[in-house]
Amino acid sequence: MKRLAIFAFCAAGLASAADLSEVHNVYLLKMSKGFDQYLANHLTGHRIFQVVTDPKLADTIITEQIGEGFEAKFDELFPPPEPPKPPKPEKTDKPDKPAEETADVLLADTVNKLSSPPTTFGRGKGMVFLVDAKSKRVVWSSYDLPKDSTSKELDRTANAIVSRIKQDLKKK
Repeated sequence: MKRLAIFAFCAAGLASAADLSEVHNVYLLKMSKGFDQYLANHLTGHRIFQVVTDPKLADTIITEQIGEGFEAKFDELFPPPEPPKPPKPEKTDKPDKPAEETADVLLADTVNKLSSPPTTFGRGKGMVFLVDAKSKRVVWSSYDLPKDSTSKELDRTANAIVSRIKQDLKKK
């Protein structure tokens, strides 16, 4: 079942290779074992994309995880616009609410709004996703699990992924 899911992600990435040609500036989210640094090195070395350090300049985000953790990080980087404020109520001669109604309103809003979903960053299992910064759509994905966590192997894996991106760009 896992292989089928991985195949589906990879096929989706290949199917949208046309969208890959629209990628110019990428921002890399922090990855396990510093893998984002190896990817940045090969992306710039192969001159495929411009790697930016300000997410607001990116048209694509590179991540090893999608899901709740990614959504939370994405919203942190690109906060959604604030909803319009409701108009202030007009003052009337009506008396204020009774104290017991006010107490009920105060007690009803006890949700901890500072808590965020648990993060899953740092547990990458060989997946790399390019996510469009405006639409949040996965533009491309790849699976390449490093055999170990040595620098040499992480560098080899990053090079293989970037070579795959380069190859998919030529298919266009």
